[in-house]
Amino acid sequence: MILYVNGDSHSAGAEAVNSFAFANDDPQYKYLGRVPHPGNLFVSYGNILAKNLSAELYCDAESASSNDRIIRTTKHYLENNRPDLIVIGWSTWEREEWLYEGQRWQINAGGIGKDWPDAVKQQYKHWVTNIDHKQKQRETQEKIYQLHQDLSNIPHLFFNTYSSLKLADKINWQASYLNPYDDAQTYYNWLKDKNIKTVDPNNYHFGADAHQMWADHLTKIINESIITK
Repeated sequence: MILYVNGDSHSAGAEAVNSFAFANDDPQYKYLGRVPHPGNLFVSYGNILAKNLSAELYCDAESASSNDRIIRTTKHYLENNRPDLIVIGWSTWEREEWLYEGQRWQINAGGIGKDWPDAVKQQYKHWVTNIDHKQKQRETQEKIYQLHQDLSNIPHLFFNTYSSLKLADKINWQASYLNPYDDAQTYYNWLKDKNIKTVDPNNYHFGADAHQMWADHLTKIINESIITK
């Protein structure tokens, strides 16, 4: 059984057991690039979920990822692979992926990246002051729903890592999306409601104990859901 996981830093297990997000943050693993740090990936909810389901994990998650990147890389993976189950933790809605001179940049409202080309920095200044958050949510819901339809023959479970969709035009996702319109059911808020603390009060990443809890939570949902039948 193959479990495919995609998402942002939460699905990558960023900072779960060490201070690294990307593998190349650690001199020992610099050659691996922006993939999850192996030490953190080992305790991530995806790896634990794979063990719970007796599955082999393929993780495409990347810290700071936009939903655009998540959708693009998922589709790319599916061109030559067919996993038995797909689990995706969606990122915040304002994030985008920009292609500039052959390189893709992950853009969010948190500020200008130091390594961005000047042209991207200039475009960002205009973009960040003109974000229509409601429109971004509507656009993202449409993109996710299209992927959901594309995956009609592959069992899949979506959830929101931090922000719920605050939209009036709700979609009936059946068992394929974990309470997308309920803030309390996002990964972050579900854990905070259980008094689980982040590894650093100044960020949003959780430790290994939280990943274990979330993996067990998803395991129960998957085992009881029609998506496994």
